[in-house]
Order: sequence, then structure tokens, then C-alpha cells
Amino acid sequence: MLIGGLQKTSLIDYPDKVSCVIFTLGCNFRCPFCQNVDLVLNTEEAPAISENYFFRFLESRKNLLDGVVITGGEPLIQKDIEDFIEKIKSMGFLVKLDTNGSLPDVLRKLIDKKLVDYIAMDIKSTPEKYEKACGCGVDVEKIKKSVEIIMNSGVDYEFRTTAIPRLQTKEDFRKIGEWLKGAKKYFLQRFSNERTLDRAFKRYPPYTQKEMVEIRKNLSKYFGKCEVRG
Repeated sequence: MLIGGLQKTSLIDYPDKVSCVIFTLGCNFRCPFCQNVDLVLNTEEAPAISENYFFRFLESRKNLLDGVVITGGEPLIQKDIEDFIEKIKSMGFLVKLDTNGSLPDVLRKLIDKKLVDYIAMDIKSTPEKYEKACGCGVDVEKIKKSVEIIMNSGVDYEFRTTAIPRLQTKEDFRKIGEWLKGAKKYFLQRFSNERTLDRAFKRYPPYTQKEMVEIRKNLSKYFGKCEVRG
């Protein structure tokens, strides 16, 4: 497992749980607005945290942490993700997985083996605009398959979109709502242009807070829970 970072305590990344967060190295997307640049580019030069160190840390946090959040990058591109999660689960921790949904077969396998307790999937844009938002070629059918798997999994989950005027119009959000209609939870995340993979995006302003609230209001009818983050 290639681990590029560890946040030892978080009260916000795993809903209603105290967790630690690990950041895996590498991603198969090149989203221009991505803030985790060091996890995506030049990963062979990035400092890595050893699995031994991580599991020693986890052992020391028994009875202090509820769970582990695995994010990235894209965790599901890691070849040993299944074994890694199995070891975490064997220690008695819950696991929350953050994913871009590009590897539905891997995702289904983890769900079938009951290795994930919460899934957060990023929804980049409407299916028609997915490649533009991801900055690379994307098999959108695999994205749709992951959505279907998650919604029918019985595992707690959320979908979330980083809202960027450059990439999604207000009409696009309506289309996303129609696509994900009936999902339990959907979160709008406000775009920050302080650090972006594509430097051009540093010049693009985010939606205002008022606009974010308006988008949320228009989307709320599609979801069990719809909120703005950030």
C-alpha cells in the first residue's frame, strides 16, 4: 500500500465517528481542480509512510478511534487494497472509503466481503461532461455502475460534488439530481482555488455561498439529505 499521508485524528471526515485519515498515492484521474496535487503528480518522488508505521500507530489508538478513512488519490487503484482493509477490520476499526467510482468491480468485491462500512463517492459532473471535469478519458458506464452498486449495497454512503462554475452550471446540477434521484445523501462542496492541479483554475472564482444555498435548495427534492459543505 502506497501511503502518502496520515491525519492522526479527524472529527469530520467520517460522519459521527472519530477517525484517522490515510491518503493513498496515485490517481487515475487528472481533475483540474484537485487540491491533493502531491498525491497525484510525481508520486514516485513523494515521501511515503510505511505500512508498519501505520499499523503500529493504529494499534496505539485502539479504544480512541472508531474508524479509518481511506482517501487519496484513488485508493482502489492500490493492488493490495483488499488485504490492507482486511487487516484494519481485523483490528476492530470501521472503514470509510473515498472513491471516484472508476473501478466498480473492485468496489463490489470490497462490499461483498463486508470490508467497508461507509462509502463516499465523488460525482464530478453530469455524465456528458465527465471527461472535462476529470481531465482525462473516462468510462462513464463504469461510473454509473458504481453509483448503482453503492445505492443498492446496504452500506451507508454519500455522493458529493465539488461545485465549480467553470465545470457545472446550475442546470447541470439539476441533471445530476435526476441521475442520482433517491440517493440517501448528497453534499455540495465549495471549490477552493488556492491550490489546484491545473494552475489555470486558480483564476476561476467559486460559486458564492448564496449560490451554493440556492443550488442545494433546488436539489433537495432529489435526496434524503442534501447539504452544503465548506
